[in-house]
Amino acid sequence: MPNRLADAVSPYLRGHADNPVDWWPWGADAFEEAARRDVPVLVSIGYATCHWCHVMARESFSDEALASYLNAHFVSVKVDREEHPDVDATYMAAAGAFTGGLGWPLNVFVTPKGRAFFAGTYSPPLPLRGHPSFRQVLEAVQDAWANRRGQLEASTDAVTEALAAAAAPQVGAAVVELRPAVERLLAQEDALYGGFGSAPKFPSAPVLNFLLASGDSDGVGLARRTLQRMSASPLRDAVEGGFFRYSTMRDWSEPHYERMLYDNALLLDACVGAGDEEVAAGVAGFLIDVMQLPSGGFASAQDSESDVDGSWSEGGYYRLDADARARLVPPRLDEKVLSGWNGLAIAALARAGFRFAREEWVSAGRRAADHLLDRHLVGGRLVRVSLGERMSDAVATLEDHGMLAGGLLQLALATGEPRYAEAGRGLIDATLGTGVGSRDERPGGRSLDPQSAVAGRGGAVYRASLETAPASNPAPVIPFAAPGGADPVLAAQGLALAVDPSEGAYPSGLSACALAAHTLFLLSGEQHYRVAAETVATLLGERAAEHPIAFGGTLELLARLAGDAVQLVVVSDAPAGELVAAARSIPASVTALVSQPQASAFAAAGFELFAGRASVDGQPTAYLCRDFVCRLPVMSADALLGASGV
Repeated sequence: MPNRLADAVSPYLRGHADNPVDWWPWGADAFEEAARRDVPVLVSIGYATCHWCHVMARESFSDEALASYLNAHFVSVKVDREEHPDVDATYMAAAGAFTGGLGWPLNVFVTPKGRAFFAGTYSPPLPLRGHPSFRQVLEAVQDAWANRRGQLEASTDAVTEALAAAAAPQVGAAVVELRPAVERLLAQEDALYGGFGSAPKFPSAPVLNFLLASGDSDGVGLARRTLQRMSASPLRDAVEGGFFRYSTMRDWSEPHYERMLYDNALLLDACVGAGDEEVAAGVAGFLIDVMQLPSGGFASAQDSESDVDGSWSEGGYYRLDADARARLVPPRLDEKVLSGWNGLAIAALARAGFRFAREEWVSAGRRAADHLLDRHLVGGRLVRVSLGERMSDAVATLEDHGMLAGGLLQLALATGEPRYAEAGRGLIDATLGTGVGSRDERPGGRSLDPQSAVAGRGGAVYRASLETAPASNPAPVIPFAAPGGADPVLAAQGLALAVDPSEGAYPSGLSACALAAHTLFLLSGEQHYRVAAETVATLLGERAAEHPIAFGGTLELLARLAGDAVQLVVVSDAPAGELVAAARSIPASVTALVSQPQASAFAAAGFELFAGRASVDGQPTAYLCRDFVCRLPVMSADALLGASGV
C-alpha cells in the first residue's frame, strides 16, 4: 500500500501517514480512483491540534480490521482544514443537512463527483450511549451505496441546491443599526461567569472586538467584563500568558488545551481596545516566546497533548507550574505558517506595540511580515501555507489576502515604513475586479504584480465598474474574490461556494478584505476602497445583526464604517516624548508615527493622508483629521488631547 501522506506539507496529514488506512491527500486523483472502483469517498477533515481528531486516529484509523474494511469499500481522503479552508467550509455546510453539533473531526461521505450524502463527527470504536460505532457507520453507508444508490444520489442533488441557495449573496439594507446586535449579545451574556451562553464556551474574540469598536457604552462594558473574566480563569495559561481554544465548562474550567494563533492574535487586539496592558503583555509574550518560529513566521497552533512523566497527557503540561514545565518537553507546535493567520498576529502585535510603547512587539510583527513577503509571494502570487522551506499547493484564499493585507497596513502605521502599506494595498488590489457578478470575470484570476500595485492599477477594473455601472443593478456585486480562484477540485465538481461569509472564531475573508479596504480608504482617500467595504456591509449587515455571535468580524466592519473616521499623523524623529505618548492614547481610526522622509514617501506612494505632513520648526508635530478634514497642526500633548476630546 503506497504511503501518500509521508511527505505532506501538513503535520496533520503526516500524523496519519502510518495508519493502516490507505489515505489519499486532497486532490482530483482520489475522486478519479473512486469513480474507477465505483465506491464512495470518505473525506475526513481535521487539524493537527484537534483533541478528538487524535482520539479517533488512535481508536479507529489505527485499527487494522477497521482500516481493512475502509480500504475495501471506500476511497479515504485526509484533509487539513487549515491547509484547505474552502474544502472544510464546503463540506461543513453540506454536513449541516445531516447532523447538528458540527465540529472536528468531520467525516463526510461523498460520491465520486464530490456530492455529500452523509456526514458525522467523532464516532467511538464501540457503540456508546446510543451512538453507533464508526464501523457501524461505515457498514450503514456501504449498504446504502450498494442497495439504495438512486435514493442516495437524489439526496445529494437537494443538498447541492440548498448549499447554492444558502451561499447566494443577498442585498440588504444600506444602513444597519448596531444597537440591536449589542442587545442580543447582552441577552446572551453569562452574568455569573462571563462570556456568552453555557458550555462549551469559546472566547468569541471577533465579537469582543466588535463591541469595543461599537462606541456603545453597554457593549464596551460587556467586552471588558468578558475579557477580564476570561483572563482570570483557567482558559488563560497563568504561566505563559496565552489563551486556550475553549472551555468544556460554563465557568471556563477544564479547557481544551490547544492554543491557536488566531485566538491569541485577536484577543491581543481586544486587550488593545480594552486598554489592558497587563493581559496584553502575557498574550504578546506567548506569541513571541512560544509561537514565533526561528524563520520569523508564527506557527498555527500548539498541541494540547504531551508526554508528562512517561504518560501521554491531554493538558497535563499546562497544569504544571513554570519550574515543573522546565523539566519537560513542551507540547508540539503545528509549524505550518498560514498567510492569513500570520496577518492577524502581525496586526495585533503592531497595534499593541504602538499602543503600549513596546517596540519589541512591533519588531516581532516586522520579522513575521518580512518572512511572509520573502517566502509567501512566489511568482507574483500569494502562497497560503509553508512548512520550513516547503510550500503547499493549496490555493491562497480570500482570508489570506485580507488578513495579511490588514496586518501589513497596521505594521506600516506602527513602523512608518510605506513598503508594508504598498504590499498590503497590492494584496487587496489583487482581489478587486475579479468578484462574483462583476464586469471583469477573467478565468483563473489575476496575479499580484507588485509594480502595478504600487502604480495603483490593481483596483482599476473595480473602480471603472463603479463609474460605468447602471443606476440599478439587480444582481449584487461581491467586490472581492481570491485571485487564484476557488479550489480547483471543488471548482471542477461544481461545489465551490461563490462566497463564504461564515465567521465564528475569526473574520471571514470577505470581512477581512473589507476591513483592510476601509483602512486603505482612510490612508489614500480612494473612493473605490470605501465602496467595496460598504458593499460587503450591505450584503452581510442584516444577517450579522440578527446573528451577532457568528458575525463578529462583519459587525466590526459595520461599526468602523458607522463611526467617525479619525485620522492622526504624528511627524517626529523620535518614538518617545509627550506628544507621541498622547497620540498613543487616542483611539483614532488610523494613527501613524512617521519621520519627515517617511511622510513624504507615503505621499509619493499614493497615500494622500500624508501629503503635506511636515514637522513645524523641527518639532514633533501632530495632524488630527476627521473624514480627511484636518485641524491645524499642534506641537503639544495638551493641545492634541484637547482637540481629540480624550
